[in-house]
Amino acid sequence: MTAPTQRQIALLVSVVGAVIVALDGTILLMAQPAMQRDLGASVAQIQWTSTGYLVAVAALLVIAGRLGDRYGHPRLLFVGVLGFGAASAGIALAPTVGWVIVLRAVQGGFAAFLQPATLALLRLAYPADRLGKPIAIRTSAIAVAAGSGPLLGGVLVAHLGWRAVFWVNVPLAFVIAVLALAVRTPAPERANSPRLNLTSAGLLAVALALLVHALADVPARGWTAAPTLLEFLAVIGVATVLARHERRTTHPIVPPAVARSVPVSASMAILLVTTAGLFGALFRVTFYLQDVLRLDPLASGLRVLPLTVLMVLGSPAAVAALRRYGARRTAIAGTFLVVVGIAGLSRLGPASTWMAMAAAFAAIGAGFATVMVTATGTVVGDAPPGYAGVVGGLKQTAMNIGPTFGIAIAAGATGSAVSTMSSTLLILAALAALGLLPASRLPRRPTHQEGNDTTASHPTQAPTPQAAPARHANS
Repeated sequence: MTAPTQRQIALLVSVVGAVIVALDGTILLMAQPAMQRDLGASVAQIQWTSTGYLVAVAALLVIAGRLGDRYGHPRLLFVGVLGFGAASAGIALAPTVGWVIVLRAVQGGFAAFLQPATLALLRLAYPADRLGKPIAIRTSAIAVAAGSGPLLGGVLVAHLGWRAVFWVNVPLAFVIAVLALAVRTPAPERANSPRLNLTSAGLLAVALALLVHALADVPARGWTAAPTLLEFLAVIGVATVLARHERRTTHPIVPPAVARSVPVSASMAILLVTTAGLFGALFRVTFYLQDVLRLDPLASGLRVLPLTVLMVLGSPAAVAALRRYGARRTAIAGTFLVVVGIAGLSRLGPASTWMAMAAAFAAIGAGFATVMVTATGTVVGDAPPGYAGVVGGLKQTAMNIGPTFGIAIAAGATGSAVSTMSSTLLILAALAALGLLPASRLPRRPTHQEGNDTTASHPTQAPTPQAAPARHANS
């Protein structure tokens, strides 16, 4: 099989793997009310069908990426997607809400195996100077999947019931698993690969699980509730122990080459704060549209549609900007657009025109597409060879914690929807603006992607285990 064909298969697996996770996240929103009625569940139990999934994903992403670096990313992706599909089938057959909660957590664990591998495959299949286009395609596909999830979910629930939204994952998972078997990558050199530090892995999993659980429960308990504060203190305590252990161990869960990479750290910081601002704003504005403007879910979705459209259209434009202006200026411009869009939403009121709201959502969509393409390209392209899995896990962790944090801020605001929307959105805009600081630390020079140099004709290879070659980790 030729190298171009292998790249196309790797891109297809990466895109479809990312799509199945993005689609599952938004399609579930339309199934939860019917699930609650059918299973006789409480609101808290239905919330745990989402919280349990998020906790499992966040706890295992970095660990899964590390395992992929050691045992091979196609193998981890194959296991992850089959487990994801099997858990989905189990949820569709679940007799009680308790089984749904447990299987959603299992599904989240397998999703953690799946997500870092989809990014690592791109790093392995494409040289750094040609990553822009595949990352843009992947970003656009995620935007389409996330945007169409509520619509597809509504149709399925209305005609086939809530269990149908989980059956959708089963054939998709099977297709991805078959495609994953066709991906050919250099075998990882396990003899030279650091083993997984179980102590670090356990501490990291506990810290991330506690953090996500605490943030997810803020809307119900508040920021100053005793359980919330205790969980945050526990996170600090576990993180402190983890940091000390990482400095002393010979096999840290986050390798020094990754921890010292300024572009990687800056990219993850940008993703953390911009996703927090974006998802927090969407959460707040959705309630405003339905509770204050009295729009139905379809009409509300149409108001937000410019965001999805501009994410799809903005991704290839971001690649061109990245190639011409470099990561630093492109990321700064994208972050600025997100901030302007969220701030624009804060000025809207019942008398505002549809065009004003569309312009604000369009700015957010274009800006977030630019941030996603730039930060993802930097994370994947600048990842130290041999560590793309753990870097992909860290990137996905930021993408999971950021939205949870933003929604906690938006939902934790007290007062009526009218009185708090403007101030809450301004806080979220300020939070997104913090991304300008790490954006200024990204590389300044343009990346000449899709170039014609000789490295563009074959996957990146490196010489020795000491230099952490790309083939070392299937990254």
